[in-house]
Amino acid sequence: MSIEILDGKRFAEMIFQGAARLSANAKYVDSLNVFPVPDGDTGTNMNLSMTSGAKEVKKNVQAHIGKVGLALSKGLLMGARGNSGVILSQIFRGFAKSIEQKSVVDGKAFAAAFEAGVQTAYKAVMKPVEGTILTVAKDSARKAVESAKKNKDIVKIMEDIVKEARASLQRTPDLLPVLKEVGVVDSGGQGLVFVYEGFLAELKGEKITEADVAVPTMEELVSAEHHKSVQGQLDAEDIEFGYCTEFMVRFEDEKTAVHPFSEEKFRNDLSKFGDSLLVVADDDVVKVHIHSEKPGEVLTYGLKYGNLINIKIENMREQHSAIVEKDQKTPADMTSKKEQQLEYGIITVSMGSGIADLFRSIGAHEVIEGGQTMNPSTEDFIKAIEKINAEKIIILPNNKNIIMAAEQAAEVSGRNVAVVPSKTVPQGMSALLAFNPTADLESNKSEMTEAMKYVKTGQITFAVRDTTYNGMEIKKDDFMGIYDGNIIVKDENYLNAAKNLLKEMIDEDSEILTILKGEDASDEDVEALVEYVESEFADVEIEVHDGNQPLYAFIFAIE
Repeated sequence: MSIEILDGKRFAEMIFQGAARLSANAKYVDSLNVFPVPDGDTGTNMNLSMTSGAKEVKKNVQAHIGKVGLALSKGLLMGARGNSGVILSQIFRGFAKSIEQKSVVDGKAFAAAFEAGVQTAYKAVMKPVEGTILTVAKDSARKAVESAKKNKDIVKIMEDIVKEARASLQRTPDLLPVLKEVGVVDSGGQGLVFVYEGFLAELKGEKITEADVAVPTMEELVSAEHHKSVQGQLDAEDIEFGYCTEFMVRFEDEKTAVHPFSEEKFRNDLSKFGDSLLVVADDDVVKVHIHSEKPGEVLTYGLKYGNLINIKIENMREQHSAIVEKDQKTPADMTSKKEQQLEYGIITVSMGSGIADLFRSIGAHEVIEGGQTMNPSTEDFIKAIEKINAEKIIILPNNKNIIMAAEQAAEVSGRNVAVVPSKTVPQGMSALLAFNPTADLESNKSEMTEAMKYVKTGQITFAVRDTTYNGMEIKKDDFMGIYDGNIIVKDENYLNAAKNLLKEMIDEDSEILTILKGEDASDEDVEALVEYVESEFADVEIEVHDGNQPLYAFIFAIE
């Protein structure tokens, strides 16, 4: 089958299959990760980044390929994680800019977009290193341009891209000594190859299965005298800058009036704090990825220009040590070896498995099941405190009725415990995202408490009896919309109640809406709610998570 013109709908399907191909092999990409640090998360980060891009495209499928490309670029930018995830976002940012004004593309424009993507990605990296995802992208883009001079068929051009990407990937150990030392190819480059293979499969009308492109097993990957993981062959002491720090700054006019933003100056100033620096900016935000020893100082610098959002800080030495420890443990070790003491432990309260998973993903160590109708006791908090081997512990109650029990537990535990008085799940999440692993306990409590002021909480639940609230008559089984603790809307239908509540909550300063879907809410109603917000509040970014919480059909967080 020959394709000489590519439109947006077909390109969207390529993106979906590229994301699926990467997702299916994310753990394998993780297993290759030794550069820039051996923390074993490149596949995870690239997968989360590409998935975010695909989700944005899914909301914007249309024939105009330029608009689909911009949706991909937007989704990737907002969801980009890790070194390779940010670079991946820049490859497709440049790609999207190249086709922005085109409704369809031919082979030459398709190839030129890959070349534009490479140029954008190289500009975003402070010190580009060859033998990485950048090299694989560059070599395959160059082949695309050569192929397009001889072929009009986009399928053939994509075949050449994939062939050269695979060949370039195999050459990465010759360019980057650490790869040759442990006997692997570059993990980010491998992730990009998986994406491109998904693109090609869609163009050829195929659906990739795991057997279509064989990858070596870990036993084949390393020889018997090596550790089980390639990361285990390297030393954590080689990690000069230990904290992978990622965040976005949403510009504020009053701050940029005092400190005019220059991407070049911003990048140069941040380079003093560490390495593996990537800075990506548009008119509204700047996204930062950096490996630093003092992430607090990096965040403080970013605050000069606006509000911090999407903060993620990971201790890469701990990640590496965890991989090595897992390799070395025997079954007896798994049960008898005492856990190494952490500097900080985070305890939070959650109702719903999805919300619990979400809290764990952003740093919680212990999640106590509980909520409005099932308040944890002081004893529950004491048990959670005892489970965590940490010097300092922070508790997020996430409900006003639970704060006292948490404070009592902190007082009698005999440990160094602080309670951040979060009254809702969104407040707890906002506080946890403001956590700074390098700050002292009192500073963290103060900053995390302050962060709660900038999130609005909305909840949709049902009345268990007839009642009257502020002159509003509410019947049993009516759905109520609660805004920061006050009932402000009611309706017999929970979707209508949700729409009316959001109408009251969202204003001109609202930027991000997070929707936590309850166990009783349907996927169809979530889609309808998202469509409503997109049509009524076009400037608001939307994130949806399956909270699986009981009692509350929806929980909303608005920042």
